[in-house]
Amino acid sequence: MNCPVCGGRATGKVGASHYYCWDCCVEYRIDKEGVQVFDIDEEGSLVSFDPGNEALY
Repeated sequence: MNCPVCGGRATGKVGASHYYCWDCCVEYRIDKEGVQVFDIDEEGSLVSFDPGNEALY
């Protein structure tokens, strides 16, 4: 499976329909509504992905 953000193949499953990309360090969920992408903050919480915040990468 390729990452929806960077297209990398270094992804792994971390939960039911939840995946993590080791290349760009985002978590994403695939469901019937589509793909939802999340950043992981300093405390480990998921926050909505902001593609304009390139400082995280």
